[in-house]
Amino acid sequence: MEKQPFCVLVVEDDRDVAFGASLRLRAAGYQTLLAHDGHEGVRLAREARPTAIVLDVRMPRMNGLVALNKLQHDDRTKNIPIVMLSASVVDQQAALDAGARYFLTKPYQHTTLLTALERAISENPHDQAGH
Repeated sequence: MEKQPFCVLVVEDDRDVAFGASLRLRAAGYQTLLAHDGHEGVRLAREARPTAIVLDVRMPRMNGLVALNKLQHDDRTKNIPIVMLSASVVDQQAALDAGARYFLTKPYQHTTLLTALERAISENPHDQAGH
């Protein structure tokens, strides 16, 4: 039986950034799902149960820190590793304290994102391969 690729949910309100991240992740062998605000991201995470989530901090409707909190307190999503993104380094400590595995400052190198995702997935004790 062929192993399914890991699925990464990208939650980013800037559609160009989301599309670019998705393209690069797919080129690296990941399946991707896209959401453009925290509310949509939390809903998709609960439904699809991705292997990992890339979550922007500053978004409309529900910011990434609120979304992270909801994901961390939901049995369906609390074990999914999350890599947070923000243009502001001020958000870093709050994101890590709230449960993000990694924090990247925008603009980021796509190789840095891939490395953070690979580490977050490999460090996850609740491996969800195939989702």
